[in-house]
Parts: sequence; structure tokens; C-alpha cells
Amino acid sequence: MCRTGEEPEPVGTGDAAGMDAAFTALLEDSAEDLYEAAPCGYLSTLMDGTIAKINTTLLDWLGLQREAVVGRLRFPDLLTVGGKLYHETHFAPLLRMQGELHGIALEMKAAEGRRLPVLVSSVVKHGSEGEPLLIRTTVFDASDRRAYEQELLRRRKEAEQARAEAERAHAEAEAARRQAEADRQRLADALAVLQQSLLPSSLPDVPGMEAAVYYHTASPDRLGGDFYDLFPLGGGRWVFFLGDVCGKGPQAASLTSLTRYTLRAAALHDPEPATALTTLNSVLHERYAASGDPRYCTVIFGVMEPGADDGHTTVRLASGGHPPALVLRGDGRTDYLHTPGGLLVGVLPTAPFSTAQTTLAPGDTLLLYTDGLTEARTGPTREHMFGDDALRAFATDHAPATPQQLITALTGLLEGFGDGLDDDTALLALGAPATHPTHR
Repeated sequence: MCRTGEEPEPVGTGDAAGMDAAFTALLEDSAEDLYEAAPCGYLSTLMDGTIAKINTTLLDWLGLQREAVVGRLRFPDLLTVGGKLYHETHFAPLLRMQGELHGIALEMKAAEGRRLPVLVSSVVKHGSEGEPLLIRTTVFDASDRRAYEQELLRRRKEAEQARAEAERAHAEAEAARRQAEADRQRLADALAVLQQSLLPSSLPDVPGMEAAVYYHTASPDRLGGDFYDLFPLGGGRWVFFLGDVCGKGPQAASLTSLTRYTLRAAALHDPEPATALTTLNSVLHERYAASGDPRYCTVIFGVMEPGADDGHTTVRLASGGHPPALVLRGDGRTDYLHTPGGLLVGVLPTAPFSTAQTTLAPGDTLLLYTDGLTEARTGPTREHMFGDDALRAFATDHAPATPQQLITALTGLLEGFGDGLDDDTALLALGAPATHPTHR
């Protein structure tokens, strides 16, 4: 009971203060605790890669003791063979050039021979005079990323099984069929989003050049394996490539992603086409052959340098088992640009690649394509392939043509194949604008 003249204490004030104090106590973590018990791995290395500091989280993931790591191992020593190769040939050089890298996929060696898929981000710390002092690296466990790919595959199989059961027993399982269709649509939407992430959203504008592209997906239920890219290299040079990985589905998507980003990194390190394909061959063979699940791709890789004054563009190409590029000249001539050698990329530990060169004059167009175009089935019985000769004849009928005119014509051709086109198809056309516009 309150005494006379005293204000009554508000109800619940003491309880609220106690809750605030308890909540504040929960937040009183030391910086050392936050570092050691963080939900991700942290480590700091000297510029030569020697590990100077590593947190408990990463040590627990790898099953290592701190005294066996700090000052004794380098960061590449924690990686698998393929990861170490990628670190030495791409990660470390790019980090020295750019000062930071983010979200790079690598694999680390864990206890009992386990492989830990991770995403790595590194930043170089500099001194007051701008000199590099050490490298700070953050490591995130990417195991869920692979689990997500397996989940996509599982969902697709479930949807197909449900649809088959609905077809066999339509009268009794109409509700199950509708559910299967709904699952299939959700899967198709997810795959469509993932497919878009594997390709450029649009082509950049290339000064002095024209570019056009088309991508046909054979089935909305399966991720395609065709890919392409076009990006600046600096110094007026541009890199382009187009290819096709083996297989379909999430596994092909993973291989496509690795191939695209490896080629991008290789181009920054050494843009020579044959060298870029050699690097990709090493990465794919180390990544997949060692696990007993070899995977490969075909790809054509090129560097072009538009001329400053005369409108001519120099193009250097190398091919790894891919159909040859087709050149449509401004005077109406059409021919394949052969690149000798060039095995499938990723099959053998070493593979020979050679570089071919051509010049695109004003009005010329270079076409890259995947084999879905030439292997399309034609005729009433779909017994014959379209083939290289037919493609060349079709291009000759349309030459000369700008890249967009050529892609538009080929798109109509693909639509005319109907169900004879049962494979993914990618088309990329590059050309030097004609002095006088081409009319068709």
C-alpha cells in the first residue's frame, strides 16, 4: 500500500527493466567470441598465402588443430587439387589485380577425405602507404547449394511420376494429376529463373560492331546446356564464346556455370583463345575426372578487336570440339572458318588447341551456333539431319546480312523444324556495319 503523498510505482516497470537488462546481457559478446564462433569461417594470411589467423568455426569444419595450421600452412594447402589449381591460376592473380574478390566457388579438404564446397570472399588490407599487408578471407559453407540442385532433380522426378500415374488412371486420380501439373509448373518456373541466371540478360553494345543472339530451349522441364557470352576485355578488345555442355538438368547447369566463369577468368588472365581453352580443359578435368564422373563441353572462344579507322575487325578463334564458325561476306560469299585440332574440352588431362584468325570487313557477319541447329531432323519422316551443307546454303541465300537480319532468318528456320528440333540451340552473330545499309 502506498504511503500518503507518494506516487504509486507504475505496474510492470520493474519487470520491463529486468527484461531490458537480460536482453542487454545477451548482447555482451566480446569481439574475440564473435570472431571465433561466427557462423562462417574467417582467416587472415600473409601476401604469400601463409595463414596468420583462423577462427574456430573454420577449424571445426575442416577438422584441424590451430597449432598445425597457423604459420605452417598456406591457404592453397586447405584446398582440393582442383581448387588449388583454380586459386593459383585465377583467384590469386585476380585478387592481386583487383584487391578483392567475392563469392568464388571452391572446394576445401576436410577431415576423413571429405570435400567441403565453399564460397570464398577475400580482401587485401593495405598499409598507410598503399602497400599490401595481408589478405582477409571469409568462407561460407555452400553445401546447401548442392543440396538445392539435388532437390530440383528430385522434384522433377516426382512431378513426372505423378503425371504418368494420372495418365494411367485418369478416372481415379484426377486430383493427383492436377497436383502433378501444379508441381510441374512450379518446377518449370524455378528452372526458367535458373536458366536465365546462366546466360547474359542482354548483349552489351560493342563500338564499331553489331551483335545479335537467339536461344531456343528444347524443353521447359529441363535446364539447357548451351551457353554464350560477350564482354569487354579492355584496350578496345572484346571476348565472345559459345558452347554446349554434356547432359541436361541441374548437373548441366552446374557445369555451365563453372565453364562460363572459368572462361571469363581465363580471358582476364590471358585472352589468347587457345590458352583460355587449355585453362578450361584443366579445370574441368581436375574437377570431374578425379571424382569418377567425367564431364565435358564443346566451345568456341574468340577475341575481336574492331579497327579504329577502316571499319575492319580482327577476330581470333579457337575451338574445342565445336562446330566451325560460319562467315557471311559482304559480297555474298559464305564459308566456314575452320579451327584445326580442338578436342572436346575436359575429356583428357591435356588437349591441343590452336588459334585461327580472320578479318571482318564492313558488311561481313560471323555466326556461331550449337549443334542443335545442324542436327535438327527434317523431312516428313524426320529421318534426315539439316546438316552443315544446308546451313551454308541457307546462309548464302541470305548473304549479305546484318547480324540481326541473319538471326531473324535463322529463328524462322528453327520454328519451321517443328518437333524435328529436339535439342537446345544457341545462335550468336557478330558483324561489322556495312558502309551502305544492307537491304533484304
